[in-house]
Amino acid sequence: MPGNPNNTRTIKIDMMARVEGEGALNVTVKDGQVQDVQLRIFEPPRFFEAFLQGRHVNEVPDIVARICGICPVAYQMSAVHALEAIFGVEIPPAIRDLRRLLYCGEWIESHVLHIYMLQAPDFFGFASGLDMARVHPDLVKQGLRLKKAGNQLISLLGGRSVHPVSVKIGGFSQVPTKNQLHALTDELRWARDAAVKTLQWVSGFAFEDPEQDCTFLSLRGPSEYPMNTGSLITNKGHHLNASEFEDHFHEEQVPYSTALHCSFQGKSYLTGPLARLALNHDQLSPLTKEIFAETEFPLPFKRASMGIVARSVEVLYALDEALRIIEGYEQPASPSVPVIIKAGTGVAATEAPRGVLYHRFSVNEDGTIQLAKIVPPTSQNQRRIEDDLRNMLPGLLHLSDEETASKCERHIRSYDPCISCATHFLKFTREEVS
Repeated sequence: MPGNPNNTRTIKIDMMARVEGEGALNVTVKDGQVQDVQLRIFEPPRFFEAFLQGRHVNEVPDIVARICGICPVAYQMSAVHALEAIFGVEIPPAIRDLRRLLYCGEWIESHVLHIYMLQAPDFFGFASGLDMARVHPDLVKQGLRLKKAGNQLISLLGGRSVHPVSVKIGGFSQVPTKNQLHALTDELRWARDAAVKTLQWVSGFAFEDPEQDCTFLSLRGPSEYPMNTGSLITNKGHHLNASEFEDHFHEEQVPYSTALHCSFQGKSYLTGPLARLALNHDQLSPLTKEIFAETEFPLPFKRASMGIVARSVEVLYALDEALRIIEGYEQPASPSVPVIIKAGTGVAATEAPRGVLYHRFSVNEDGTIQLAKIVPPTSQNQRRIEDDLRNMLPGLLHLSDEETASKCERHIRSYDPCISCATHFLKFTREEVS
């Protein structure tokens, strides 16, 4: 239990469980008031931006795919869009649809992994997805089969399910036949039915974390739920092009984290499923709108824990969208369009499962990368997570250190931070200083 309120109390989570990567949390309380919240990302820097310098543009899609094993498509899509902006490449509709279909596969497998294995155990009091599987085996099997449906799309379009290899500037190195895509439809229809059940299931969870008011950021296009294209918009009325990103969003180094903190006009903001759903719910498919309306949840969601509902909505949408694209698919005459390399600078932003992913490249005349800048969703959300915890913690300080740490860790998981692809168990220590 907390000590004398005149003392300084330090709460530490040395390793966070069920997040993708290695992170920790330090909270300092003095005289009963929260003094500091530090979400520490302590994995060694990976230097991908530096690795890209001097490499030929044709190598970029395969290199950036290695940044994340869960969302490699997002890194490939932002990269090729930025490079195609430099070279003036116009992507024909059929190839554009295939890229959207590939993104559907990634949203499905990433969201389902988080829903079933990372966040849902918190609502049932399980320490892990494996523990939940021992009690609810059919439920977890449903989730794994759902995830596999997304992996199958990535495998067919990308050449393999992890770190796909077929994406290139101008299109793909190869594209599937109509029969190959249609062979997936039965399983995708099963998955769509399972996604309906998933949304109905998570809608019955108890969401007890405090409501928070923050700035939402997402892409928005003229007519479709955002994945590959769109302008940057916020719930505060901002409407920006990707080329204006660095005029308004600024990264800075903090001493306790190897991830940069990104802010919007000096303040934290949130990107990802909660933001996308709040700003683009009118562009969901009719089926998705119908099933979501049955939950009777008002928008926007103001509780981070309700991200599991937003992800479930997007899984259903992605499966419905995938079936729509496959139904209308006609194999293009060529898997890619010609590309003429020239010097220049290009930017792009697409919607990774966890939110807006921004890329900027400067290219030399010989096609080598002069400079690369990548701003992933987790670095954008890190400051928001800290602000959210800072607002939530005063209501937890009457609890023991162990209970406080558990609730903080659960709250962080709600954001699905992608630190890297790893899972660790929680180590917790308490320190009180006079």
